Amino acid sequence: MTEHASDRTPGRPAARTVAGQEGTAAPEERTGTDRVAESATPTRSPEDRPEGRPEPDAAELEDRWLRAVADLDNLRKRYARELGREREAERELVASAFLPVLDTIDRALQHAESDPRSIIEGIRTLREQALAVLAGLGYSREDETGVPFDPSRHEVVGVVEPEDGGTAPGSVAQVVRPGYGGPGRQLRPASVTVAQTPGD
Repeated sequence: MTEHASDRTPGRPAARTVAGQEGTAAPEERTGTDRVAESATPTRSPEDRPEGRPEPDAAELEDRWLRAVADLDNLRKRYARELGREREAERELVASAFLPVLDTIDRALQHAESDPRSIIEGIRTLREQALAVLAGLGYSREDETGVPFDPSRHEVVGVVEPEDGGTAPGSVAQVVRPGYGGPGRQLRPASVTVAQTPGD
C-alpha cells in the first residue's frame, strides 16, 4: 500500500510496517515520551550508593530485624532484674529502720513484771521511734490544730461552730485521725473537724 503524505505527522517520521501490519511502530522505535520517562527514573549502580555498598537484600533485612528484637528483649530482661533489685533494697531499708522499734518492745516486755510503769514509758518511746522512722521515709505526721483548712492535707469529717473549738473560722478545730506525708507524698490525709465560716 502506498503511503500518503497526509498520513504523516509533520516533524515525525512515518511508522514502518512490522510483520505485515501498517502503521505499527517497530519495537526499536520509542516515542519521545518513553525516552523522557526512562530518563526520569535513574538507575542506581553500586557506585552511587553510600560508601559504594549494595542495597541490603531480604535476608540481610531479616537478620537486622531479628537482632533488634533480641536487643530489645535483653533490655527488657535487664530492666526487670534491676527493678527487682531496687525493690528489694527499699524493703531492706524500711525493715532495718524498724529494727530499733522491735528492740524497744523487747526491753519494755523484759521490765514489765518488775516495774509495770516501764510499759507506759516503753510505749512512749516506741511512738517516738515510729514517728522518726516515718519522717525519715518522707512521711511526717500531720496533726496540727488551728491551721487553715487545706483540702490537699485534710479530710473534713465534721463542722463545728467557731466558739466551740476556739479557733478561727475556716481553720482546723480538732484532729480526729492524724495524717502522714504531704502533697505529692501522702500516705493518708488528716481527718479533721473545721470551724464553720460565716455564711455556711
